[in-house]
Amino acid sequence: MRLISQNPEMSTRQVAYEVGISNGSAYYVLTALVEKGFVKLGNFKSNPRKGQYAYLLTPKGIREKSLLTHSFIERKQQEFKDLKAEIQALEEEAGLAGEAMPAPRDKAQ
Repeated sequence: MRLISQNPEMSTRQVAYEVGISNGSAYYVLTALVEKGFVKLGNFKSNPRKGQYAYLLTPKGIREKSLLTHSFIERKQQEFKDLKAEIQALEEEAGLAGEAMPAPRDKAQ
């Protein structure tokens, strides 16, 4: 949904290429998004190729995109916390806990 919200004039083939899936899979997903009401299919008025369509996010699609983004961020934050705890446990197991790590160098110097 982020991809088509940034460039609604993308063809199904372009969406497939950008996402790394088959054209048929992209068509299937975009059709499902249209059926769910998250995306609206519209013609380009200014395009000389009148058969070309634009995929436009609906207000419902924008809300769903926002909810998905929020869930993604929460999941990634939890993964970060879990990974940090796992690293700490491994450091303690290896006897490295409490050892100072070298400070990162400042690239501005």
